Amino acid sequence: MCIAGVVITAPALAQDAGQTIVVTAPGGAFDLDDALALERADIAVAGVPDVLGAMTRNFAGVTLQDAQNNPWQPNLVDRGYVASPLQGQAQGIAVYLDGARFNQPFGDTVNFDLIPDAAIRALTMRDAGPVYGLNALGGVLVMETMTGRDDPGVEAAAAIGSYGERDLSASAGSAFGRFSAFGAVQYREEDGWRDYSPSDLLNGYVDVGFEGERGGAHLKFIGAETNLTGNGVAPVELLAARRQSVFTWPDRTNNRYGRFSLHPWLALSDGMRLEATLYRQRRKADTANGDAADIEECEEEEFEGLLCLESVGDDDDEAQTVLTDREGNAIADLLDDGEYGVFNRGRIKTRSEGILAQLIAETPMGARTNRLAAGFSYDSSESAFSTSTELGELTDTRSVNGLAIFIDQPDGAIAPVGLKTRTRYWSAFVGNSLPLGGALTAEIGLRYNHAKVRLVDQIGTALNGKHRFSRLNPGIELDWALSPTVSLRAGYSETNRVPTPAELSCADEDAPCSLTNFFIADPPLEQVVAKTFELGATGEIAAGAWDVDWLLSGYRTTNTNDIQYIASAIRGRAYFQNVGSTRRQGVEATLQARRGGLRLSASYAFIDATYRSPLTLSSPANPEADDDGEIYVAPGDRLPGLPQHSGTFSADFQGRGFTLGGDMVARGSQGLIGDEADQNAPVPGYLLFNLRGSLDLTRGISLFGELRNVFDRDNATFGTFSEVDEVELEESPDASDPRAYGPGAPRRWTLGVRARF
Repeated sequence: MCIAGVVITAPALAQDAGQTIVVTAPGGAFDLDDALALERADIAVAGVPDVLGAMTRNFAGVTLQDAQNNPWQPNLVDRGYVASPLQGQAQGIAVYLDGARFNQPFGDTVNFDLIPDAAIRALTMRDAGPVYGLNALGGVLVMETMTGRDDPGVEAAAAIGSYGERDLSASAGSAFGRFSAFGAVQYREEDGWRDYSPSDLLNGYVDVGFEGERGGAHLKFIGAETNLTGNGVAPVELLAARRQSVFTWPDRTNNRYGRFSLHPWLALSDGMRLEATLYRQRRKADTANGDAADIEECEEEEFEGLLCLESVGDDDDEAQTVLTDREGNAIADLLDDGEYGVFNRGRIKTRSEGILAQLIAETPMGARTNRLAAGFSYDSSESAFSTSTELGELTDTRSVNGLAIFIDQPDGAIAPVGLKTRTRYWSAFVGNSLPLGGALTAEIGLRYNHAKVRLVDQIGTALNGKHRFSRLNPGIELDWALSPTVSLRAGYSETNRVPTPAELSCADEDAPCSLTNFFIADPPLEQVVAKTFELGATGEIAAGAWDVDWLLSGYRTTNTNDIQYIASAIRGRAYFQNVGSTRRQGVEATLQARRGGLRLSASYAFIDATYRSPLTLSSPANPEADDDGEIYVAPGDRLPGLPQHSGTFSADFQGRGFTLGGDMVARGSQGLIGDEADQNAPVPGYLLFNLRGSLDLTRGISLFGELRNVFDRDNATFGTFSEVDEVELEESPDASDPRAYGPGAPRRWTLGVRARF
């Protein structure tokens, strides 16, 4: 059984020309009994396809953090683990799109803006398991695209909304004999509710398939071109004075992405099938970030008229280093008491390819069936990365205008980067659902992961490095059908992730790197290993005219050698390090009830996420830090950025010619990033309400609308620290509070029309 729908591409091994078979993840339908699932109707319930919005509405354990304050660049957090487009986040969720690994190889990032929402047929959020490979520390997000055979017809939607929101999407699919075709396109843009924050996205998808009696194949293409502005967090006093304000700007990311994939399958016998996903993709990303900087005229008399870079030294003294350009020349003070900033630019070009191949075999065992999945995967990538830091002038509106002088500090504190990386990930896995009796099943998983990461410095030799990691991860879960409507489960699994090229290249405290670039030096980091225990139950209840599904889970995951980025004494710089053991444990509950056209859904998640090792961390902007800018973390201190309590409630009613619905989304308070010792007030929790509805205008055409944050509640989904003492804030000239929040969007509306034929 599966809450909120079933997401299994091929329901059995009986081959049929009317059946679509596309591998969705290693192991296929392995361990789906407690997966959280969404179907197409859930993804587009508000009118336009929206994968991230659907997950937030339905899964209490999933939180979207506005670290960038862009609706298409959130940190997705589940069970205390992150899938994020930001290089600085420790990626602990594996993501698969039609069987191909979607974590981008350069930093294992997950770029949600590249996902074609208009083409997503279904998704599942699955528990951690070894068969899913690298990054599956906290879970696995599996997405499946549409095909012409399973999703025939034409669908289109057009919408406008607050803050310049515009959304156009169209899709069409058809089957003709054994062949099928499907295509989708979606264009989205908005001016942004905050100052200087426009974004636009264009995504496309094409699928051509052939399904025979004993074999078939699908050829898919995904393309995206996106231009996103993410002006990030702002000081709390600035937000209080004028919530639309941004601290410094611009902060732009431009992505171009294309992926071809081939999905063949072949029936070897009536109970055995070979299936595969082969993919090749390219991504080019350009970033431009204007930021404040601790740069001012040198104080020492011998350097009069020159610029110096400041950092926090011992005993809270400010240490100054003369600023130099690419030729090694000292940079003169050009602004005559003006304020300086920096303009960080970065470019990454990545080419990657891979294969997932597996054998699926179903063998009768008495009245039940043994299901075996065995296979291998190989993912490789080559990336070229470059950055530069231009000295700039911080204007009255806190934008940064470049001064055509590029900084290159001999000590590497600020320096250009040219780097090529190569990754090779090999693995072999097996997953077996083994009946042990009339009511007991053992789900056994085993996977060997081997990773090679090579770094080649294009400017000097400091970044050169070769790294190898390998691990054998086991897992087992026992499922007991207590009755025809209630099942119990207990399991244990091990998973791992290896340090990314980004982390390996920025692990030196003495050579920190830009928070947008993350590449300076190359000390070794250990791989992260997660060990998870889980207990749970699922059930179905028929109470009168009501049909009820429920799910309950309790888990404990312990990470060894966890990796975290640590703030440097230099503003806007950081580095990575292993921080010992961390633990995430909690409870999740989901309830769904249906009666006629009425559907109710409620979910709750509690998480207790703590450090298990004592640590001394740098956090110079934390007001509780000592004179050296350090804080002291004790075992039991909470991991920041994670609300302990989360809840959702949704109600939808489908009447004759209309629908009405709404959501309640509640999230508890969370600690600030940089306050790992729990010494400051947390980011407050929030409670938001959303409404939606549609009205049929004629057959196949309907009008829809949505109102988010109905009561216009101020809220924040992310918090950290920001130095405000040397940046003039016109909106709040006396600002001194170093806390900075990622503010949630105010009340906003969307109105559109949808056609289905």
